[in-house]
Amino acid sequence: MKALRILRYLAVFGLFFTIGVANVSAHGDVQPQPIDTKGLKSLGDEWLSENPYRGNKRAIEIGASGYNQNCARCHGLQVISGGLSPDLRYLELGKEGDEWFIERIRKGATINGITRMPAFEGLMSQEAMWAIRTYIETQHEED
Repeated sequence: MKALRILRYLAVFGLFFTIGVANVSAHGDVQPQPIDTKGLKSLGDEWLSENPYRGNKRAIEIGASGYNQNCARCHGLQVISGGLSPDLRYLELGKEGDEWFIERIRKGATINGITRMPAFEGLMSQEAMWAIRTYIETQHEED
């Protein structure tokens, strides 16, 4: 009888320990935060390949907030990467950088079967994505 009670305690402890470890492991798995794009021109359903908000003060404000809520945990505060994710300060300006950015933020990146960046298409509007790009451009540095 005593052995059965000890076995039950061990089983319950093991269950709680497993749940606790799972919660710690899942801490970095955060849901994308919504971005309010009020004040920006609507872009419609057709995906653009070039940033329509370049230099737009409102887009920079919205993009800064959106970046800090959704991108900074991997790409660093003020777009300064800690080395694990690309340092977006060095992303090319203009159309070539725009094309790379919009493809990556929409589709994400999987390398050797491991998701390195989640896909944000369907979670974030085109307006929000371009606002983030507009903010990132304000932090640009040359190599």
